[in-house]
Amino acid sequence: MRSTNTFSILIWQYAQRANANNEANLYARISLNGKKANISLKKKLNVNSWDSKKQRAKGTKASVRYLNEYLEEVRMDIFQLYRELKAAHGLVTVEKIKSHYLGENQKVRYLSEVFEFHNETNKEKLAPKTLCHYRTNQKYVLEFIKEQYNKNDYPLHELDYPFLLRLESFLRAYDPKKHYRKSIANNAVMKHIQRFRKQIKLAVELDWLKDDPFKKFTPKMEKRQREFLTEEELKSIVHLEIACERLEIVKDLFLFSCYTGIPYGDIIQLTHKNLVIGIDGNKWITAKRNKNGVPYELPLLDVPLSLVNKYFGHARTKATGTLLPKISNQKLNSYLKEIADLCKIKKNLTFHMARHTFATTVTLSNGVPIETVSKMLGHTKLATTQIYARVIEKKVSNDMQLLRSKLKKSKYPTKKEARPK
Repeated sequence: MRSTNTFSILIWQYAQRANANNEANLYARISLNGKKANISLKKKLNVNSWDSKKQRAKGTKASVRYLNEYLEEVRMDIFQLYRELKAAHGLVTVEKIKSHYLGENQKVRYLSEVFEFHNETNKEKLAPKTLCHYRTNQKYVLEFIKEQYNKNDYPLHELDYPFLLRLESFLRAYDPKKHYRKSIANNAVMKHIQRFRKQIKLAVELDWLKDDPFKKFTPKMEKRQREFLTEEELKSIVHLEIACERLEIVKDLFLFSCYTGIPYGDIIQLTHKNLVIGIDGNKWITAKRNKNGVPYELPLLDVPLSLVNKYFGHARTKATGTLLPKISNQKLNSYLKEIADLCKIKKNLTFHMARHTFATTVTLSNGVPIETVSKMLGHTKLATTQIYARVIEKKVSNDMQLLRSKLKKSKYPTKKEARPK
């Protein structure tokens, strides 16, 4: 005698328990051979907006469409679970289907496990500084959990959209007093959210988390103009006479970056092995970016070439085996403030400004194509170079002057030579 299973899924609303706003919870009811089990969907909806016959929300708004899509996903997931359990030839019950759907039969995973797995599997892939950024991000998230939920950790399956909104608010209001730093700006907050998102994506790919809580979250980056030195400001540093060796080394490292675009972290790792004879017979630098491992090649201009020659055989470079002397980044930026004062530069002079200066003042404003600049900077995307490089007024003026000359030689009449009516 053959037995048949009667299986059905009903999406329903518990209207009798509506709250003060006339909102009631939505449930999925599993029925199998006369047995029933309800699963709370953690969703509320106004009683008047629910269509009990169609088992879906009324309306065409985006929020309504999203809810109905979610309800359809729930229905499909439950049905798929039923088929899988049935195919396994085991005893299928509504309790077993519910347990599998809620993940009660699986190990509960926590955020700290994701962080540990991420750090362990990426320690050889990411640059030390990048991995340090991730550790800082993880520290902030755990501080947020402690403050918001009074917990030392957080289960993955409880992550949701409100969690992300609260995390964003926490980062924006983060108290920097203990850290002796400025408050976290918008783009820095978004960077932390992006790093956290990558780690949550990893949890989804590992099947530690069923739904991605970032589905509805959109990072909002603010477009910012990168500061750079003008040609006059750059010349003032080039011609600055310094008697103090400490400041002279800082000046030379900064100028090397201004005329090569190489960031501090890469400069201090350059050795004579990175100095090669290029295709044009001149000396080039060839290396890989410490940040992302992307190779870059660039011919040395007169200023950086003179600095390489200056420090060849120098006591500091002989001790380290590097092209240029080493100095800590923290001290470097501190000493740059002194150089800015001596040159009467009002801008907040930081070492990374040298990279912006190379992209904008040294190369693009002198007609070097942006594709060439991008290759020399070691960028993988042209869009990244466009953020760094801004066409300055002088370049616009020169380009328009060239256009004027071309128009004068063309058949277009000038104002004095206007055609008769």
